[in-house]
Amino acid sequence: MRIITRTVVILSLVSLFADVASELLYPVIPVYLSSIGLPVVWIGLMEGVANFIAGLTKGYFGKRSDEKGERLPFVRFGYTLSAIAKPLMVVFSLPVWIIFTRTLDRLGKGVRTAARDALLSDEATPTTKARVFGFHRGMDTAGATIGPILALVFLYSHPGEYKTLFYYAFIPGLISIALIFLLHEKKKEITKVRKSGFFSYLGYYKKADPRYRRLAAGLLAFALFNSSDMFLLLQAQHAIGDQVIHLGSITLHSGSITIAAYVFYNLIFALSAYPLGVLADRFGTKKVFTTGLLLFAIVYGGFASHPSLLFIFVLFFLYGIFSGLTEGISKAWISNIASKEHTATAIGFYTSAESIATLMASITGGLLWTYTGAASAFFVPAIVAVIVFIYFSFFTKD
Repeated sequence: MRIITRTVVILSLVSLFADVASELLYPVIPVYLSSIGLPVVWIGLMEGVANFIAGLTKGYFGKRSDEKGERLPFVRFGYTLSAIAKPLMVVFSLPVWIIFTRTLDRLGKGVRTAARDALLSDEATPTTKARVFGFHRGMDTAGATIGPILALVFLYSHPGEYKTLFYYAFIPGLISIALIFLLHEKKKEITKVRKSGFFSYLGYYKKADPRYRRLAAGLLAFALFNSSDMFLLLQAQHAIGDQVIHLGSITLHSGSITIAAYVFYNLIFALSAYPLGVLADRFGTKKVFTTGLLLFAIVYGGFASHPSLLFIFVLFFLYGIFSGLTEGISKAWISNIASKEHTATAIGFYTSAESIATLMASITGGLLWTYTGAASAFFVPAIVAVIVFIYFSFFTKD
């Protein structure tokens, strides 16, 4: 039996190009926002609000996908929305406008995520899901590696021209949309279901398998303290300061070094996601995921110590392994527990709740950073990761 099917490959390429567009901008956004005078608290608020508002839709659209028995319409519309939102962000420099366009981008993710993951789940068996989700995350993150590299190359020859990058990001976004039309969904016979209310997906938690409830509780406890990666980038940039790296005729200043570190992280994530998925299929999702939690605690503890330049790259290497141990594997774990007819709802409920948790984590991270210092913004999540590791070890099963 073929594990990586045509559908999995195309969906992975769609994610790759969409992430080229997103990650072309992601490491640039905090630098750009700082250049226009936006404070750290506003950056944390922007990421939190964007993920919160967009996240509320993940559960709704996941449930609608299950009810309609369709996946592709949600996938197409979601990727289209994200593609058009990126160049809009720099039309105005007002904080409210920036939050609005960033939210529009994340809303596209909310529309497509559960339906896309349900398509991936349908292409796998319980013994191959970690590999399928790992392959998809690896390709997705390959795009997240290519994007910042393109940003580095552009900024090297056009220093400070951040706005132009937002317009260029529209091109890979269009390619991702075009690729979706190579997919054709199998028609399913479904029972006609009356359209449900926006928050009706919240009822899924009560009727879900007890294993799902315990798993979701642990994942969300961790998400409540796992703030945006932008805080890692900001800490790295502050730690690097005015340092300069000379690579032959190429000179990298602090902003470019920060982007290079983020590229390195994504490269490690992309290369490790599939092999770690294979390990999860062989040894169990729980063992692999919980190993990732311990690695997270080490990484965040390291960033709290105002690391040296070399140590920053070591920490981003470990962070890439952490992501490979947890990102795709958590979805494989969820989809293995959920029934096939409720896969999108199960993933949608979790990702919606996760977005609310991300809002709290990002705001808390910004406040901790501002009022108690950067170290506490990293020490607190590290401690929580260890507590969640203990919880998973004793209260959950694959």
